[in-house]
Amino acid sequence: MKYALPPPLAVPAQTPRFQEKREALLQAAVAVFNEHGVKGATLADIAGRVGLATNSVTYYYRKKEDLAIACALRAIDLHDAIVAEAATQPTVPERVLRYLTGHAAALAEMERGERPPAMHFNDLLALPSPQADEAWARYTEMFRRVRGLLKGPETASLGRRERNARGHLLLSAALWLRVWLWQYEPAQYVRMAAVAADVMLHGVAGGPAAWPAADALPEAGWRLMPRSGDGADESTEAADAFLRAATALVNEQGYRGASVDKISARLNVTKGSFYHHHDNKDDLITECFERSFAVLRAALVQAADAPGSGGARVCAAGRALVRFQLSDDGPLLRASATSALPDQAHRDTVRITLHQLTQRMAGLLVDGVVDGSVRPMDTHVAAQVVVGGINAASELRRWVSDAGPDDAAGLYARPLMLGLMAPAA
Repeated sequence: MKYALPPPLAVPAQTPRFQEKREALLQAAVAVFNEHGVKGATLADIAGRVGLATNSVTYYYRKKEDLAIACALRAIDLHDAIVAEAATQPTVPERVLRYLTGHAAALAEMERGERPPAMHFNDLLALPSPQADEAWARYTEMFRRVRGLLKGPETASLGRRERNARGHLLLSAALWLRVWLWQYEPAQYVRMAAVAADVMLHGVAGGPAAWPAADALPEAGWRLMPRSGDGADESTEAADAFLRAATALVNEQGYRGASVDKISARLNVTKGSFYHHHDNKDDLITECFERSFAVLRAALVQAADAPGSGGARVCAAGRALVRFQLSDDGPLLRASATSALPDQAHRDTVRITLHQLTQRMAGLLVDGVVDGSVRPMDTHVAAQVVVGGINAASELRRWVSDAGPDDAAGLYARPLMLGLMAPAA
């Protein structure tokens, strides 16, 4: 499945050699931006990968930010092409299937070297103006097109907030494919994405019975983090405040966009206070990951030990984590922040831990398949869909500005667990 791409820049064609070098420069830049983030990348590193002197890059792009926006817009163009092809399908389920399998096909082509790699969208907000304004405007248009795939008689009962929340779920599921499809051979990518589409459309729970009334949520008494009065002293509370502020800033602006100055300013404290609690920012980001994994682990452990069916316990874990994301204790650090870590060993540790925790979710799903509360399905793929949706909940307010922990369960976790086709709560 091929998708035509426009030229990387709207400039007059020059010589074939110019175009060849510019294409090589774009591909090298994508690799560097994906690995180090926009702020962490340097023109020297990008130039070195294509055998150019650093100052020669300015012949093609005046600044690093111009190169970054060219890469980002090219990725959005590819995404828009996939959405446009999916939009030709007659029903919501067929459009969702074609959208996710179209992404998987493009990822397989990249893996086989048949298509240039695409830039990740992790650092769009870390770009300076005017590049960030242009990138965000195009990304917002892209989101609206994805949301449009869910418009049909099957979903006519959904209000604007529900459509936005489910559009965010669908877009996030597509972007999450690259996090887990690497576990399969490229020839399997499309088939596994089709399995994920079925999970997205119809959920994991065997029916709405797994979704209790709001006043009877079994996870209501769960503790995912220690709080004041639970033995946490003032110093621990202050350190945790830094972790929350750093996590939110990294999610918004990437690692290098979340400076010590910005973290301190968000808490209205001095840089000296920051260094009283943390030796350096790298250690802080590592602690942010550890905190986020501790929260995810706590929810999964409590779900495993809770009474009830496997499906009910999966739903309970999902609700608890989505509520946490939108609470004063949240958010969790996005998995895309792995590029923030200082070295490959740290990144590998994070990926392995995330994989292990996802397998815990898969174990709960297996329990549900056995007791009949979860539909028969590939539980490993279903766990990826569920964990990916939980991971993306930190950005729900980008599209539903008034979303909060009190309505997060019905607005977001419910379609994650019962499927995009489920009626509104």
